Amino acid sequence: MSNTPYRTALVTGASSGIGAAIVRRLSEGGIEVHALARDAKRLEALASDTGCIPHAVSVSDQAGLEALIAGLEVDVLVNNAGQSRTGNITNTTPDDIDALVDVNLRAVLQLTRLVVPGMIERNRGHIVNISSIAGHYAFAGGNTVYHTTKAGVHSLSQQLRCDLFGRQIRVTEVSPARVETEVFGRLIGDMAEAKKRFFDEYDSLLPEDIANSVAFAVLAPQRMNVSFMEVLPTMQVVGGLNFAKKTSAPG
Repeated sequence: MSNTPYRTALVTGASSGIGAAIVRRLSEGGIEVHALARDAKRLEALASDTGCIPHAVSVSDQAGLEALIAGLEVDVLVNNAGQSRTGNITNTTPDDIDALVDVNLRAVLQLTRLVVPGMIERNRGHIVNISSIAGHYAFAGGNTVYHTTKAGVHSLSQQLRCDLFGRQIRVTEVSPARVETEVFGRLIGDMAEAKKRFFDEYDSLLPEDIANSVAFAVLAPQRMNVSFMEVLPTMQVVGGLNFAKKTSAPG
C-alpha cells in the first residue's frame, strides 16, 4: 500500500505486454485497477492473477467507452493501447491510416475528454500517456502514420498541462524505445522471427520497466509531476544522420 490519494485507475491495452504489466504494478501499489482491452479471455486471466476489474471493450468503441466512464470514477487514466504497421506513407493503405489514427490518437483524445471533467470536479487525477520515441524522432524504417500519431500524443500531453493549470491533476508522458512485447510479432506475422530479429541479440526493455516508470510517476508525492520520461535500453541510442550519395538518389 502507499499514501497515494488515487483510488482507481483505468488502463487501456491491458491484456498483454506493457498494459498488463502496468495493471500488475498499480494493483501492487494499492490502487483498484480497471483493465480495458478486447481480449476477454486474457483479461479474465489477468483479473484472476491481480484482482483487477476487466472490461472487454475496444478503445475504438465510442459508445462502449462512454457507457464505461459514465459509471466509473477514474483517478488515474493510462492511455496505453496502440497499434503499428509496416511500411511508410508511400505504401500505406487508407484502412491502415484509419486504424492507427483511431487507436493511437482518437481513442486517447476521447478517453481523456471523458475522464477529465470528473477529475476537475474532484480536483484529483493523473493522466499517463504512453507514447514512443517515434513521436520525437524520425528514423528510417519507421511507419509514418505511427510516428505521426505518437507525435500527436506528445502534443496532447503538453497541452493538457496548460488546460489543467492550477488544479491537482498531473499529466505524465512515458516515451519508450524498444520493449520486448508481442507487438513486433503481430507486426511481421511471425513471433519466432520477431524474437530472432529484434530481441535475441539485444538487451531490450521489458514491459515491467515501463510499468515501474509509470508507477514511479503515479505514486510520487502530489507536489511532484513527472511530466516526461524517455525510457531507452542502455545499449540503444536515438537520432543519427543519414546522407545519401548523389549516385544513390532514386531515379
